[in-house]
Amino acid sequence: MSQALVHTDVPATQKTFLAFDFGTKRTGVAVGNRLTRSAQPQATILAQGDARFEEVARRLRDWQPDALVVGVPFYPDGAAHENTLRAQKFARQLRGRFGLQVYEVDERYSTTEALGLGAKDADGAAACIILEQFLRDIA
Repeated sequence: MSQALVHTDVPATQKTFLAFDFGTKRTGVAVGNRLTRSAQPQATILAQGDARFEEVARRLRDWQPDALVVGVPFYPDGAAHENTLRAQKFARQLRGRFGLQVYEVDERYSTTEALGLGAKDADGAAACIILEQFLRDIA
C-alpha cells in the first residue's frame, strides 16, 4: 500500500507551482497558483532524457515557480508499480537538478479524467487536474 500523499506543510510563501504528469514518452505540464487554486495547461514536453530536463529548465525560467508538483501513479488499491517508481525518480531528479521543493501527488485516474472531459492534450489536462487537486488540498 502507498502512503497518503498529504501536504499540510506547504509554506504560505509558496504561491506559484509548476506541475508535471510524468510519462516515458510525454510529460504534461501545468502552471497554477495558490490564490486562484486553478491551473492552466502548458505545452506537453515530448523530449526524453537530458532534453526533457532542458525543456523543464526553460519552463522554470519562464514561470519562476516557488515549488514543483509531480503526479505519482498507483494501482487502484494504492500499490506501487513500475511507473510509480519512474515518477518518484523524476521528482528526485527535479529536486537535485533545480533545488526546488517538489511535492508528490497521487494521480490515479488523472489521465482518464482528462480524456473523459474531452481534453485534446490529455497530458497537459492531467497535469492541471494534478495541480488543482494539490492546490485544493493545501487550502
